[in-house]
Amino acid sequence: MSAPRLGSIESGGTKFVCLVGSAPDRIEAEIRFPTGEPGPTLARAIDFFRKAAAETGPLDAIGIASFGPLELRPGHAKFGRLAATPKPGWSGADIAGPVAAALNVPVGIDTDVNGAALGEGRWGAARGLDTYVYLTVGTGIGGGAVIGGEVVRGLVHTEMGHLAVPRVAGDAFPGSCPFHGDCWEGLAGGEAMHARWGTPAEELTGDALREALRLEAAYLAAGLRNIVYTTAPQRIVIGGGVAELPGLFPLLSAELTSALAGYPGLAEHSAGDFVVPARLGRLAGPAGGLVLAARAAAAARRRPSGTGPSGGRDA
Repeated sequence: MSAPRLGSIESGGTKFVCLVGSAPDRIEAEIRFPTGEPGPTLARAIDFFRKAAAETGPLDAIGIASFGPLELRPGHAKFGRLAATPKPGWSGADIAGPVAAALNVPVGIDTDVNGAALGEGRWGAARGLDTYVYLTVGTGIGGGAVIGGEVVRGLVHTEMGHLAVPRVAGDAFPGSCPFHGDCWEGLAGGEAMHARWGTPAEELTGDALREALRLEAAYLAAGLRNIVYTTAPQRIVIGGGVAELPGLFPLLSAELTSALAGYPGLAEHSAGDFVVPARLGRLAGPAGGLVLAARAAAAARRRPSGTGPSGGRDA
């Protein structure tokens, strides 16, 4: 049996990335375009896959790694739809339905950060592990926990960026989160760093960069302590623009060791391969879409003949 032909969508707040392929290093076609209004944006993605299918053959499934918040409970009336989102015009938008209906293929959907977690687990820095956490520290903070090979979600997907973390002594910055003020994202996300320093994190230099790194490492370690104790990961993978700041990871490793304070005393927690940079870079989300597509295709093959729609939506 030949390998399934898969499509992937990374549905971001600022851009869509659509590709056809089977792995990050085996991409047949790719397109990137700005995220506009839901109808025209999804139509452009659908048109891309129609053309790819006409040129090189039909697709077996499509995976979508989307910004959120999303309704992901299978069987829910609003499955595959966005909930209230700050992206203008997108609250309540159906992301999965139009793709499945137009292309008549199974569609798998999850959040962009959960997709990136799956991509890093299949091809990236968490390869070979079944229990790990992927964290993105960009404009905000988001995290996906994979436990026993499955992404954790229940009533809603995880929202790690809104964890409460203790303030660093002497830090008077009020926080930038519109919901919680000084939650983890409000103190350590890229938007918070910009507000705190008056310049984007990647443009900081000299003493300002050193102080920013000190605070960032301390706040990230405080949040990671919660994650270590609640999910027991074998590894924590961190991506996003803030994670690319020079010198951050050695400081973060030292701060996390201090935050754990010797409990439970595992040598792995202070090892150099416990908290690591993401490996897939800009392809983490699209790679996750390929994993979601492969799972949707497998679920469709397992479905008894004659049951369910030919182009369904799979979690």
